[in-house]
Amino acid sequence: MEEEKVILVNEQDQQIGLMPKMEAHEKAVLHRAFSVFVFNDKNELMLQQRAFNKYHSPGLWTNTCCSHQRDGESNIEAGKRRLQEEMGFVVNLKESISFIYKAPFDNGLTEHEYDHVLLGHYNGEPILNPDEVASWKWMPLEAVKADIVVHPEAYTEWFKVIFDKFYEHINITS
Repeated sequence: MEEEKVILVNEQDQQIGLMPKMEAHEKAVLHRAFSVFVFNDKNELMLQQRAFNKYHSPGLWTNTCCSHQRDGESNIEAGKRRLQEEMGFVVNLKESISFIYKAPFDNGLTEHEYDHVLLGHYNGEPILNPDEVASWKWMPLEAVKADIVVHPEAYTEWFKVIFDKFYEHINITS
């Protein structure tokens, strides 16, 4: 099976090529990604704990799901596809904000992403894909924000960036 490719972009999010995912992370090349945030009626965020076999950030808590768009796939299409693959459900998503971040990992790989934040609403329970997700929970945003301060090592880098810089864009009650 051919390795999945990511969409290489410039700082204006214009596609400039494709590259195998691992090569992009080894070379720290800017590529397109998305982060899905799903909330329930109590305005709690569905968090996922990444599977312990993931090649980076294993076992860390993060937003509902995240991944990379495929060539020709919209942000919304990609978010819905990956939400189904990881969490076993699909909801309507809307685009919020986007930003660029760069985060090196202990294993020599680097995430350098133009990340699109997508928001959705759901009240059910997920059906986890154990290859992708170890666990999940609902948490109020204020509790997540406070826990990141106390236990930053328990959360993914991109999730901390979103909470630090873009909190007002994901806090749907503000």
